[in-house]
Amino acid sequence: MRLSQYPINTLKETPAEAEVLSHQLMLRSGLIRRLAAGLYSWLPMGLRTLQKVERIIREEMNRAGALELVMPVIQPAELWQESRRWSEYGPELLRIKDRHQRDFVAGPTHEEVITDIARRDLKSYRQLPVNFYQIQTKFRDEVRPRFGVMRAREFIMKDAYSFHVDEASLREGYRAMYDAYTRIFTRTGLTFRAVRADSGAIGGDVSQEFHVLAASGEDAIAFSDGDDYAANLEAAAALPPSEPRRAPQQPLNKVATPGARTIEELARFLKIEPARCVKTLIVEGTEDTVVALVVRGDHELNAVKAQKLPGVANPLRMASAERVVKATGTEPGYVGLVGLRCRVYADHSAFALADFVCGANEKDMHLTGVNWDRDVTGAVAADIRNALEGDPSPSGRGHLKIARGIEVGHIFQLGRKYSEPMKAVVLDEAGHEVPLYMGCYGIGVTRIVAAAIEQNHDERGIIWPEPIAPFQVVLVALQLQKSTRVREVAERLYAELAAAGIEVLYDDRDARPGVKFADAELLGIPHRLVVAERGLDAGKLEYRHRRDAQSTEFPADDALAFIRSRFAP
Repeated sequence: MRLSQYPINTLKETPAEAEVLSHQLMLRSGLIRRLAAGLYSWLPMGLRTLQKVERIIREEMNRAGALELVMPVIQPAELWQESRRWSEYGPELLRIKDRHQRDFVAGPTHEEVITDIARRDLKSYRQLPVNFYQIQTKFRDEVRPRFGVMRAREFIMKDAYSFHVDEASLREGYRAMYDAYTRIFTRTGLTFRAVRADSGAIGGDVSQEFHVLAASGEDAIAFSDGDDYAANLEAAAALPPSEPRRAPQQPLNKVATPGARTIEELARFLKIEPARCVKTLIVEGTEDTVVALVVRGDHELNAVKAQKLPGVANPLRMASAERVVKATGTEPGYVGLVGLRCRVYADHSAFALADFVCGANEKDMHLTGVNWDRDVTGAVAADIRNALEGDPSPSGRGHLKIARGIEVGHIFQLGRKYSEPMKAVVLDEAGHEVPLYMGCYGIGVTRIVAAAIEQNHDERGIIWPEPIAPFQVVLVALQLQKSTRVREVAERLYAELAAAGIEVLYDDRDARPGVKFADAELLGIPHRLVVAERGLDAGKLEYRHRRDAQSTEFPADDALAFIRSRFAP
């Protein structure tokens, strides 16, 4: 492609709406343009990268034996009502009506549609296992779309769904998709990690996320320094302390703590460490009750873990101030455990404390020397906190480290979550009807592009991994309007490289060298060739890889062989 014929301009200034670096660079380099909040047009340069990602995904899904199809974006509400997600999915589900006032949804995912296909066409175990996939537009009505295409309302996803006659076959299919995803993200040139995860709105009992590691990642990942254990922070187990709780040493004592509402204020007032205090959080329970959740003062509650506990409302909701007063007799900030009459879950680390400090259920008052069993009875120990760096690994080997990641893929063992309510059954070997077992496997195609930029950039712009760069080579001709020789060599080189099947972006614009070099670095094309009058005087061309700090000169008549030698094997 000739840049002189490309009408999309790069931007020097960072657009005001761009919050993260990938969003900034995608707008500045002309990969995308914003239409409305969470809605983006993919321009030709960006589309080239997007299509390369799609091609890699398609090749590996086909290699794994999956069958490609396309399902409608707009889905009838009846299917979602059958699966019970019409009421469970939440406000991200965009509900619409047609001219006949019939209910539909703009599909955020396609479990219901594919299950409908399966129940119509799959009749016998002999047709199984089977895996269907599509690369298609999805819509989720994000309350606050942000980070460009990283959290847009409309996006492109590869979603796949496998069907099996039993759990053993499902596990085999799940493993095949795990291996396919590993190949996909390896081929895209990204540094990634697979982690245990919570299944969220999709459902199922087993799931793993694939994260591109980047300092700007919105998700925290806990991984062991002693083996391959890794989990999203939402799902990372925090083990009970190995040491037994010591016997009580202090008497229970009520102390005045004026104005000390937070753990930090309380610890400072009492001149103790926050780890000697506990936080008692009152949340909504099931059946119009409240539940107390207790964590150590230096720990944070893990909402995903907590909302899975018996009797706790899902999704987790903090009780209103009025409900807290009714349940405890005091306002939030002074809630304590002694005399508290509701269900109590205490995190393992909090449950291991002796002689700790908690609220006294009275404003400006706290209790010291509080002990389990002696002063507080009936509490149930549970894992309800976020894991921390340095915690023992749940695998039993090594300790946890915390990194940031961008989720680009998620695989699930759904089991019969959709097949049972939607009555998707086949005949087994004995001729009996059995519900299908199902797996679900998603990749955020547009997210991969943004994640690649978050992981690969410098102060000058994008540094594309070679497999997904929009072009392999940028050919920069300097002063070609003034030099016939430069123009002739550049044109010949452009034709030669293109004929050899090399993707070339030819900067043949009438622009200053500084502008051309700045744009080449902003666009992030891996290999740069420069044709200049001074170099031709010596029979040389100039080469620089986008990651290199210095340029290299090489013989001008050896350009094709030279550039091929620089490509990654």
